[in-house]
Amino acid sequence: MGLFKKSGGINKFWEIHPEVLGTGNFAVVKKASKKQLKEKDKDANENRQSMPDVVAVKIIDKSKVEDMNDISREIEIMGGLKHPNIIALYEIFDETKKMNLVMELVTGGELFDKIVSLGSYTEKDAAQVMAQFCSGLSYMHAKKIVHRDLKPENLLYQDNSADANLKIADFGLARTLSKGDMMKTACGTPGYVAPEILQNKGYDSSAVDMWSAGVILYIMLCGFPPFYEEELPALFDQILKARYDFPSPWWDEISEGAKGLVRQLLSLDPKKRRTADQVLADDWVCSKCASDINLAGVQGGLRKYNATRKMKKVAQGIIAKNRIAKLLNDPERMAAIAAN
Repeated sequence: MGLFKKSGGINKFWEIHPEVLGTGNFAVVKKASKKQLKEKDKDANENRQSMPDVVAVKIIDKSKVEDMNDISREIEIMGGLKHPNIIALYEIFDETKKMNLVMELVTGGELFDKIVSLGSYTEKDAAQVMAQFCSGLSYMHAKKIVHRDLKPENLLYQDNSADANLKIADFGLARTLSKGDMMKTACGTPGYVAPEILQNKGYDSSAVDMWSAGVILYIMLCGFPPFYEEELPALFDQILKARYDFPSPWWDEISEGAKGLVRQLLSLDPKKRRTADQVLADDWVCSKCASDINLAGVQGGLRKYNATRKMKKVAQGIIAKNRIAKLLNDPERMAAIAAN
């Protein structure tokens, strides 16, 4: 995992830039440059040679964190992950008032923004995205790690080059599954959350991530989500019944191989849902049957979807486990949803 600093500030090792790259409820992300240490710190210098010269630092304000165990869990999970399609964690500086996570800097932007910027976009491009995406998921799931909050904001590109790696980010809601464990926390982002999470009966597999992957694939192929309602009860009703379709004309040119994979990922039964390894072996993902027809309409739809999504994020903040849990704990409203 790199170095874990129990004492001493981050400023001895990294020069933090003033520019803010991102903000959250209790953290801010900034760019930082590696400092060259003095000769007496030769061992520390040697240990840090494998780290890049420029990184991102997630600066966590401990006074704003409800439970630091959540942060410790995120650090433990990220520290055990080393894969080209997963954001790397290099070292941690634990200070009195702040926790500083030194992480891989990515500059290529979000997945959907990248798609919109392409000169042309085809099913083969979408298949390549799924190959990288599921490569990271396969690695995580083999380690019994479930992300639980996969969405466009958490799929980032290393840089702006044509062959840049896609990276899975933000492991704040991730958990490690032990044998016999049953996860009960209602969490995730509405629209991407799996039905078994909404059923509030507990869930015990990485299949929740594959449902989210199915939602993301659907959007990549048409430019809009499979489940969309302004009110959460109506949205959850759609998800709990997997009520979606492939409307014309947006899906008219999409291949049966692509539609088939969407269906297999958006299966209500987690045991029948495709795993990451199965997706990687799928003929469509291997580009054996992915179409090379330009999907210009998808880019236009994604442009509108991106604008709406980001505007809502600014206006409302990220809707995560608190609002979902509040609704799930309201028996009358959930009974009304199930009855429809």
